[in-house]
Amino acid sequence: MSSPSTDASIRSRYLEQAASDLQENRRRQEELAEKLSTLKQEEALLLDILNLAERFDAPSADAVPEAAPLPQQAQDEPTLVPAATATAAPAAPQRRARAARAVVGPKPGKKKAGRVSAQAKSRQPLLGEVFLDLLGAHDEPRLAKELRDELLREHPERTPTPQVVRNTLEALVAKGRIQRHKQQRSVLYSLTEPTSAKPADTESNTAESDA
Repeated sequence: MSSPSTDASIRSRYLEQAASDLQENRRRQEELAEKLSTLKQEEALLLDILNLAERFDAPSADAVPEAAPLPQQAQDEPTLVPAATATAAPAAPQRRARAARAVVGPKPGKKKAGRVSAQAKSRQPLLGEVFLDLLGAHDEPRLAKELRDELLREHPERTPTPQVVRNTLEALVAKGRIQRHKQQRSVLYSLTEPTSAKPADTESNTAESDA
């Protein structure tokens, strides 16, 4: 028979193994949750791009209508005009032309204004590009909260939620544009360091020393 001390030692080892497995399980759940969040953010960005493309490809509702053709009689057959009103007849086409310009004139301008507004909106930088600019202005890694506060100060017209900010940063990490740093329970972000810069710098320094 095993002694009580031996049973306690075996039970202790089982408990330690179970606790370790539980910690590893939760860590893997967290990684999968981060990957799923990144994929959902990328899905939202792709949907925005498709919607924007469809909006530009759709026919405009402000298209200029074609002028209604004149009646066949007015085109092909001469109209008898009394001698007393013969001198006033040329004024009728001029009135019709002015009326047509009055109806058709404002619409091209409205269409142009809508097109300029859509182009101005499309030139607004993406949220990821803004974060890349903000990270490029710092030498040290930054917290997601710090980046969001800086974004609200410099771009008050953009108010993304903390979750959107983190999802955008994680999408940049997945694309290799930035890198993630973990310090205790905090997660910081910084630009990815270029790998091809160091050899060039070394060759430059060697050339200068030889000179």
